[in-house]
Amino acid sequence: MRETVIQFGEGNFLRAFAEDFLDELNKKGLYDGKAVIVKPTPRGDLEKFEAQSCVYNLVIRGIENGKSVTRRKEIHSISRCVNPYEDFSAYLELAHNPDMRFIISNTTEAGIEYNPDCKPTDAPAPSFPAKLTQLLFERFKAGLKGFILLPCELIDGNGDELKKCVLRHAEEWKLDEAFSEWLESENTFCNTLVDRIVTGYPKDDAVEICKEIGYDDRLLDTAEPYHLWAIEGDFESELPLRAAGFNVIWTDDIRPLKKRKVRLLNGAHTVTVFPAMLLGLETVGECLEDKEVNAFLRYYLNSCVLPVLGESAENKAFADAVLERFSNPFIRHLLKSISLNSVSKFSVRVLPTALDYKNKFGEYPKAAALSLASLIYYYKNREPSDSAKLIEFIKESSVKDILKSDIFGADISDMTDAVLQAYAFAESDRIKEGIQWAIS
Repeated sequence: MRETVIQFGEGNFLRAFAEDFLDELNKKGLYDGKAVIVKPTPRGDLEKFEAQSCVYNLVIRGIENGKSVTRRKEIHSISRCVNPYEDFSAYLELAHNPDMRFIISNTTEAGIEYNPDCKPTDAPAPSFPAKLTQLLFERFKAGLKGFILLPCELIDGNGDELKKCVLRHAEEWKLDEAFSEWLESENTFCNTLVDRIVTGYPKDDAVEICKEIGYDDRLLDTAEPYHLWAIEGDFESELPLRAAGFNVIWTDDIRPLKKRKVRLLNGAHTVTVFPAMLLGLETVGECLEDKEVNAFLRYYLNSCVLPVLGESAENKAFADAVLERFSNPFIRHLLKSISLNSVSKFSVRVLPTALDYKNKFGEYPKAAALSLASLIYYYKNREPSDSAKLIEFIKESSVKDILKSDIFGADISDMTDAVLQAYAFAESDRIKEGIQWAIS
């Protein structure tokens, strides 16, 4: 089978996402190509891949259409791995294969950053964008057509940002001007949005699963059934992901899809986390099992977010999927982890919904007020995880002064009465009464 994909990153996420999709395409006869994994950092090794000939098992488990599902598949979509830190020439040789068409990456959010210390003579350059520039320049010199790049890093405009870094390296390194023109005309840097909870190697269940498999799979990976890959552009004719049945959206503008994810999925986490923690709950699963918190979460999604985001069939289906994903018994998602850096999270995930709601209905949603009051109370009286400066400010300031400040990115002093009313529930350990107040 041909090698058609260069993939930067060997982690659990891409192996349960892009590799899953590619494997299914091949098995259904819709595609003929495998991925070559490129190690993006010098940390770790590829011994597990080599020992298993890059074959591994993926277990999909969770709630799907209201039912608990578990299914396993053996993934054969990786042909080999290349470590540019050990064999730089083998890395550059990938650029000379005319069958190579797609470049996929997941190098963490910090991976797409310009590093001025990188040099064209490095073998390889330390950063991912610089390493990619070296590969693309080799492709250009070989006189071959460019690539379709699908970065999966979770930053805004990931394709645009990666392209900026590559063009800047080309300029700073004083590479051929025609190379920059080739980058612009022959390559497509797609902005993408990825969504799938990948739980990785299942330590508690690995022995049992491997017994079923028949061998010790050290690359064993697990993930939820839900998945979404939204991509700016349309390359379905070359990579028929929708034809294979995957939840892939080719689009001209990814921003509405990101807005939906942030407002519904991420917003649901953030709006719920502090009322739930003040009730002594520890996981998202426990939130779904608690009658009052479950009601609060459903009310927030259906009566606060959807009325301002838009009550389209797609948005409603996404909201339903959020509840189904949160109830996945195979995922132990700790509220303490969700609560990290919650001031900035509230600003991005919840406050825009609250402001839109006020503009439309003339008042703030009480659910957002209870969430914010719970956040402030928790920061004042418990041990939050955030910047020391923010924590100190909240501890020493009145609720009124906190809302008048700019820590949430806006002056929301007109929310003071609602937040103070909600704060009284937190202060007197009556969160469940506060929930009834918020959803009434």
